[in-house]
Amino acid sequence: MNGRDLRTRIQNGVFLLDGAMGTQLFARGAEPGKCNDRLNVEAPEMVLDIHRAYFEAGSDAVLTNTFGANRYALARHGYAGKSFEISRAGAQVARKAAGDTRYVLGDIGPTGDFLEPLGTLRAEEVREAFAEQARGLGAGGVDGFIIETMTALDELALAIEAVQSVGSGLPVFASMSFDKGGAGFRTMMGVDVPAAVTKMAALGVDAVGFNCGTASLEEYIELAQAYVAAAQATGKTVHVFAEPNAGKPELVEGEAVYRVAPQEFAAACDQIHQAGIRILGGCCGTSPPHLRAVAETLRA
Repeated sequence: MNGRDLRTRIQNGVFLLDGAMGTQLFARGAEPGKCNDRLNVEAPEMVLDIHRAYFEAGSDAVLTNTFGANRYALARHGYAGKSFEISRAGAQVARKAAGDTRYVLGDIGPTGDFLEPLGTLRAEEVREAFAEQARGLGAGGVDGFIIETMTALDELALAIEAVQSVGSGLPVFASMSFDKGGAGFRTMMGVDVPAAVTKMAALGVDAVGFNCGTASLEEYIELAQAYVAAAQATGKTVHVFAEPNAGKPELVEGEAVYRVAPQEFAAACDQIHQAGIRILGGCCGTSPPHLRAVAETLRA
């Protein structure tokens, strides 16, 4: 047994996650369109360097480079049978960076397809795919799991259930991705904040959160307030976490560009913290300098 207790740690003060992984990989030479998750096996030092950069910036935990390491997402690159191997390798690389004193969250993203009857995926097979990935992450030494960027409640529930079934009782964070429209904050599949938080809390996760999306910094602050209110309304003891993007992206020559500077991002995170959220990180467009600014601001 190690001396790290993630459940105890997140009850005490600010807990900082890391920022974006993909853009950091590209900056180090990874090829766009290739399987980033496979780099855990083929170029572990590249991934290790990113984890270390976030820890040096002030992060308390890093997310493994396994967002797309379920068998469905890997199949698009010809690696459907490598989920356990790639997930374990990702956890091992992150564990090496974290050492014995800091934390690793096993990152699990969506399949990218739809469950029946909207799509062709079968619930039991999807649950087993997530369980397979969770077993690999557990074998690599994670301290907990983070299920993120979900948009559909049925897939989210399957992922949570799968992780809880094989995760050896480790903490589980769960997150959905929201955009703001005429009906307020909704996921791509139409899920609103109260429905998302109520479902996640009912499934017994340790922390409920939001990440990604196309919101502005002001909208992320508003979303944070809605999340805290929804969590309190459940009557359950559940933490709330936030992983906003570096603002709303601009489309430049077909690519999303994020222009929010580190200090501006940190100022928004300070307001999210004031809304009642102590677990914070960054998603698309964020970098070690963004997390360093957040650490300096919130720990001042």
